[in-house]
This record gives sequence, structure tokens and C-alpha cells, in this order.
Amino acid sequence: MTDLVSLDINAILRQLPHRYPFLLVDRVVECEKGVRIRALKNVTYNEPFFPGHFPYRPVMPGVIIIEALAQTAGILAFLTAGVIPDEETRFYFVGIDKARFRKPVEPGDQLILEASLQRQMRGIWKFEAKASVNGEEVASAELMVAPETAKGASA
Repeated sequence: MTDLVSLDINAILRQLPHRYPFLLVDRVVECEKGVRIRALKNVTYNEPFFPGHFPYRPVMPGVIIIEALAQTAGILAFLTAGVIPDEETRFYFVGIDKARFRKPVEPGDQLILEASLQRQMRGIWKFEAKASVNGEEVASAELMVAPETAKGASA
């Protein structure tokens, strides 16, 4: 049996280089290193994008949902590789395929963010990811991330 890891916000801050207003993962509910991760994002009216998207019906932009999924996948990559990001070590979002948006995400929703590692080849990590609210899928995509080398180039 594989050990499942959970992370609070303090541990997430150690795993991701992102900070407010662009840190989009509030908690890792469970992570099976090298396999899958399940995290959450509490969506509040105070998000910086809601005043402009849209003033009379706030809807979370799809690209922000995808970024939240990419951050979730990044946490899985860091934990799997046993790496803590610093000035010289990062994973960059390098590709997206098959992105689909099925339902709007609004203030008050809790996004459940899931990613599973499909493969790791030549420095590229590929994940299947999906976001859901109340058990209904709201977005999905195939995501690719790559580590930055110490010299500053992607591997």
C-alpha cells in the first residue's frame, strides 16, 4: 500500500513558487507520489479577476481553472521527484491538449482539482487533469510540465 500525503497551505507554499494573487491551490487532500493528486481551491468573491469577469455575473476564467490544475500537477511532480523549488529549480507549464470547459465556476464553489501522472519522458511530465464542483466535472485537460535546469533552460 502506498502512503498518501496531504498538504496544508504552509506545505503548499514550500512546494510551489507561486504567491498571491496567483497561488490557486488551498489544500492537497491526498497525493500518491508518482501516481495522482487531489487538491482543492475555495473560490471566493474576493478573487482579483471577478470584478472584470464579469461585473454582473462573476465567472472564474477558464484559463485560471487550467492554471489551478497545472499548479496541482506541479505539486505532484515536485513531490514525486523529491524536489523543493528554489531560485534554480522550477517546473514550467509547457503544453496543454484537449482542454474542455463544461460548466461555469462561480464564487462560493469549491473546485476539486485532480491530476494523474500519465508518463515522464525526456524531462517532460504529462498529466491528465480535471476540475469538478459538487461532483460535476467543470473542466479537463492534458497538461505537460518540464523542469528548469540550473542553467535556466527547460529540460
